[in-house]
Amino acid sequence: MAKLTKRAVDALQAPTSAQAFLWDGELKGFGVRVTRAGVKTFIIQYRNAAGKSRRINLGRYGTLTVELARDQAKIKLGAVAAGEDPADAEDNPRDQVTVATLCDWYLKEAEAGRILGRRNRPIKKSTLAMDKSRIETHIKPLLGARLAQGLKVADIEGMQSDIAAGKTAKPKDKRRGGATTGGPGVAARTVATLQAILGHAARLDQIENHPSRGARKLAGQKKTRRLSVAEIRMLGLAMRHAERNGEHPVALAIVRFLLLTGFRISEGQGLKRAWLHADAGYVSFPDTKGDAQIRSIGPAAAKLAAGQPFRPNCPYVFPADFGDGYFTAAKACLSRLCASVGIEGITPHTLRHTFGSVAGDLGFSELTIRALLGHAAQSVTQGYVHIDEALKLAVTRTCGEIAALLDSSDDQAQHSPADRKAA
Repeated sequence: MAKLTKRAVDALQAPTSAQAFLWDGELKGFGVRVTRAGVKTFIIQYRNAAGKSRRINLGRYGTLTVELARDQAKIKLGAVAAGEDPADAEDNPRDQVTVATLCDWYLKEAEAGRILGRRNRPIKKSTLAMDKSRIETHIKPLLGARLAQGLKVADIEGMQSDIAAGKTAKPKDKRRGGATTGGPGVAARTVATLQAILGHAARLDQIENHPSRGARKLAGQKKTRRLSVAEIRMLGLAMRHAERNGEHPVALAIVRFLLLTGFRISEGQGLKRAWLHADAGYVSFPDTKGDAQIRSIGPAAAKLAAGQPFRPNCPYVFPADFGDGYFTAAKACLSRLCASVGIEGITPHTLRHTFGSVAGDLGFSELTIRALLGHAAQSVTQGYVHIDEALKLAVTRTCGEIAALLDSSDDQAQHSPADRKAA
């Protein structure tokens, strides 16, 4: 008998009655069964320690490839050689859980608050949204049909390589959201998501053990892009020109606010009036990526936020045009502004990095900059009046420096591309 291959399984014809078998010539006991209806199922057949003949279904052809079925057969036949009876293990439902089923379990339990994340708190909705995206886009297409308990480190790292190579990339469709891409960063974060799911499943007795422990994640490229002094001036020029030519005023206000504060785009766009204490120069976030925080803001940023038109029944500083939600199109506005003056490679995160870089240019310490950006912010359990005076000075000077550059005269802002590079 020859080795079982895809071509051989495809060529296997349905019998006129009962069922037929095709056995592998290399791995004794491994084969495929085809019924009269043409359904093909991978199987193993063996004798247990008591001499009793046993047969186990591994899975249907199509759901499993020949290679995956062979891997499962090796594992189970290896257990037979060690004196175990895999047929008895078939009664354990934990051994039959697929990766897709486990992912669905995780999302359901986490959304109900029954799975705890950092600091033993329920996983945030924003985190779950990212997890769900990675599950549906990358994990399920690549590993969803696999038995979770049978995964190996090589499988996890293989998924990572496929994502990095763009095998799960998709173009932008008509719905909201951008194109799905690959790359080391996306691949590593997807591995982290799967490892977290498997870890929770093992801890909560959904599977026997954690099968991906030891998988190495690819190192992503650290984002270092910042706006130069000349580019900040050019962005200010673009904003003034856009304002005169009908650009959405709320979008322009958000872009300016993000650059003046270093806030994440979700923090800036979703800022509520109840959190803003403009006179005192701070925002009290009840929840951020780093939990509840007080974040100092400079006078120019505070004035900008406080001066936004108030909309009845809308709690947000930057309201959407319709409904009671917040404005969400600042990113597109930023792209248009940068394109209008030839600034390339800019995202909302670039504005955040620029704020921190300008603070560094002004001589403030790394610890102070981390606090400005919310990486080491003051706790809300502390009195608001005790926000460090050095932090107030840093945010005031940084915000003021950026505001002055944005408001530079058009003559100062109009540098050639070579001048902007030099700056």
